[in-house]
Amino acid sequence: MSVLRAGPELRSGPGLDEVLGLLAERRTLDLSDLPPAEQAALIAARGAELVPSSGELASLLAAARAEGRRLTVKFGIDPTAADVHVGHTVPMLVASRFQRMGHRVVFIVGDITATIGDPSGRVSGRPPLTTEDVRANMATYRHQIGTCFDFDRADFRFNSEWLSAVTLPEFLAVLAKLPVAATLRREDFRSRLGAGSGLTMAELAYAVVVALDSVKVGADVELGGVDQLLNLQMGRQVMANAGLRPQVIIGVGLIEGTDGSGAKMSKSLGNYIGLAFAPRDVFGGLMSIPDRLIPQYLRALTELLDPEIELLLGLVSEGRAHPMGIKTLLAADVTGAVHGRDAATASRDAFAARFSRRRFSETDDVPVLRAADHGGAAVAALFAMVTGSVPSISEVRRAARGGGLRLVTETPEPRPPRSVTLSETDAAGPLSVLLTAHDQAVRQPGARVFLKCGRSLLEIVPGQPGDVR
Repeated sequence: MSVLRAGPELRSGPGLDEVLGLLAERRTLDLSDLPPAEQAALIAARGAELVPSSGELASLLAAARAEGRRLTVKFGIDPTAADVHVGHTVPMLVASRFQRMGHRVVFIVGDITATIGDPSGRVSGRPPLTTEDVRANMATYRHQIGTCFDFDRADFRFNSEWLSAVTLPEFLAVLAKLPVAATLRREDFRSRLGAGSGLTMAELAYAVVVALDSVKVGADVELGGVDQLLNLQMGRQVMANAGLRPQVIIGVGLIEGTDGSGAKMSKSLGNYIGLAFAPRDVFGGLMSIPDRLIPQYLRALTELLDPEIELLLGLVSEGRAHPMGIKTLLAADVTGAVHGRDAATASRDAFAARFSRRRFSETDDVPVLRAADHGGAAVAALFAMVTGSVPSISEVRRAARGGGLRLVTETPEPRPPRSVTLSETDAAGPLSVLLTAHDQAVRQPGARVFLKCGRSLLEIVPGQPGDVR
């Protein structure tokens, strides 16, 4: 708090470096000596939903200390895709806190349940995956998440270890104690049935199968996204039916995507920051979020405490700190957690150099494309498919709808750059058509032509086949 008060300008300098150093230390800080009430408060501060209550969690932590035992904290993942984004790290921060309190985190890979596919919130069934698909996805997932979570200090289990041995009579005995209403009261299931989109028996049984994981490992606590809450509550019911103490549920919030549309972060929507992204793209993606998402991202992705976050937001509201400074702190901390402090510093310096300059022609490392080679390609495809500087064509088109796609022409000073906002139709159209429409500007003597989508930048060299720049 004293460092933040003394140095509200966080874009650069010793104040930023000191805060980043403290946050990096917190990611590995031993929390086992804290009183149970303080431990519970640290966990509850990052939980959007606690069932049955935060008081129950505090009691559980106190009882474990009195008995000299470690809690078993379950976190399950169905590796249905190979790509992981920063939203997936939100429960990892909570799991890490439990781990550093001395408790046992059991990381369960749903190689059985992934072949069903979690039906939560889906409007249709998920295409089935093979065991080979699941294991290949998980290898990538573990590699990416490993920068944010210490897998070496966690139990790593595949639920096929026990689910493959469950007999039909055993499973029917579990189902016999569960009312059908426990599943059909789900709004997403009712919506699918009402729309006639179909719902398989396997999907109906999904939550029960996941609950058997909790029974097998004897979970005291289960972590998951708030979209999993109904699945996690099934775990409590099945555990109680098996004569076990029902697990405490900690549901963490889902962070919004970087475009600020209100939709959750998702690869399919193109509004995500992948852990496999280059450091400069992780940093730049976090710098691009709307200001209103700053509090949510700070709470979800950093080890800042709530009073510290409130202090930072207060400094901004008082005009003593700039939102870009707070974003720089956020971006540098997350980039450092994923790629290391040196990469975060280099990304911060490169970002500052690029966006402090008045002209794009002064910027280094801008991809250059010749119109003679790519004139037939759609403008959106140049960003998403040719250079890969934007995750998807749909994201380019969304940027265009929001006024974030521009054609910029720079000529030798003192004439200022000429900027034209492009439409979604422009984004979908060929580059050659766009350049022809603005031929008078791009053919000026000494002109350099740039396409800008959000914070991604391309330089276009006009010309015909055979031209030499």
